[in-house]
Amino acid sequence: MEPAQAGAASRQPPHPPRRPLPAVRYDAQGRRRVDYRAVIGLAAPLFVTSAVQAVLSLTDTWFIGRLSVDATAAMGATFFLALVFLLLFGGVGLAVQTFAAQNYGAGRYPEAAKAVWTGLYGVLLVAPLFIGVGFCGHALLAPFDLDPNIERLAVQYWQPRLLGGPFGVALWAVTGFFNGIGRTKVALVVTVGIAILNAILNELLIFRFGLGIAGSAWASTIALCMGVIASIWVFLAAGMREKFKCHLAWRFDAKALLRTLALGAPIGLFAAVDLVGFSLFQLMQVKLGAVDGAATQIVMMLTSAAFYPGLGLALAGTTLVGQSIGAGDKDWAMRLGTTAIKLAVVYMSVVGVVLALNGPWLISWFAASADANTAAVLHLGVKLLWIAAAYQIFDALNMGSSFCLRGAGDVLAPTVALIFLSWFGFVPLAHMLSFAPGQGWVDFLPQYGYGATGGWSAAVIYICLLGLLLLWRWRSGVWRKFDVL
Repeated sequence: MEPAQAGAASRQPPHPPRRPLPAVRYDAQGRRRVDYRAVIGLAAPLFVTSAVQAVLSLTDTWFIGRLSVDATAAMGATFFLALVFLLLFGGVGLAVQTFAAQNYGAGRYPEAAKAVWTGLYGVLLVAPLFIGVGFCGHALLAPFDLDPNIERLAVQYWQPRLLGGPFGVALWAVTGFFNGIGRTKVALVVTVGIAILNAILNELLIFRFGLGIAGSAWASTIALCMGVIASIWVFLAAGMREKFKCHLAWRFDAKALLRTLALGAPIGLFAAVDLVGFSLFQLMQVKLGAVDGAATQIVMMLTSAAFYPGLGLALAGTTLVGQSIGAGDKDWAMRLGTTAIKLAVVYMSVVGVVLALNGPWLISWFAASADANTAAVLHLGVKLLWIAAAYQIFDALNMGSSFCLRGAGDVLAPTVALIFLSWFGFVPLAHMLSFAPGQGWVDFLPQYGYGATGGWSAAVIYICLLGLLLLWRWRSGVWRKFDVL
């Protein structure tokens, strides 16, 4: 933005926006300022909600870590691959927040509620896909030549985890509505309830009922189902019906579903493509051996303490940008989105360093003490946490920028850029740096044999390029031309 434009954006416009703007205050000279208290008030529940998501991941890893290093590696082999399908089929749920935020900003409250029902109809559309993929665990993992015991455990985890996919997408749809209208505490309460139930069910199903690693997946699926029921109950409560007419907006609208799919498909594809790269990356580490696979999985889960709250800040950016655009002020959308990006960068950078400094103590909690490989996992994991600390800085740029672009409906071009950088940059580079000659999946790439440290170094290079590119896209203002309503 040029200096003159920036100055104009900071002053109250001569023709005020159609609707009240989010997170705005005016100083004594009538200039617009970001109300950081309002931003934090919106972001804090999202921040905590995402932190609880990190607790969910850490809970599952801790329970499975009590089984064996092989079980932890098996979870690592499927964890991101399961998320790939969840996101690939789940864009219809993720799109709800954008529609809800823009309609809410424009004062079209029943249309905001209609976005939820449209998202739920989309869930019915994709549910058979989750069921089909859930029965293909062995076929999906077979090409990666994993250790037979690790593959056996991974398949046990896979099916019940995928069967929970429709519940996850439905939860995104309903909580996305609450996040889009600024009632972020609803998602927080629901997520806390899911986390508590998930922990209880992990203990019962893994150990008391003897289901092993599959018990952890069933625990997640059951907890998500209960979370969907609770969130829909709140959505249909009397206060919501009065303002948003939620109970009257259920009628199927094919055009609305097509709009949701048109926005949601690139949103889901963006995240899925990224996770395909990281699934392949994690499978590479598992192929290196149980130590590299388990250390990578533990570091992934620990860094979720930075990732998930950072995701909450990015989600606040989606809401703030969407509401500002709905109110008719894209200059203000730019300013609030940039604020959300800065907050995400500061948080994730600090937490990344704190995790690395406390690596030996933290990793020891997630490695099975009776396993012969525990010491090697601890040693490698400490090194990987320092590399991951550098990763967090640029991942904050990636998430903050992409979620602000999502709030504006600019999702296709960032997805194309991500496909190129991930599949043609990150994946080949991770293979080259991880494997020694004759150790990898293909022989036509150079193989330098740096193990997990090499693979993580490739991840840092990739996320640096992606984060800077998406920040440039956001700052360019190309998204101002988009209209999703």
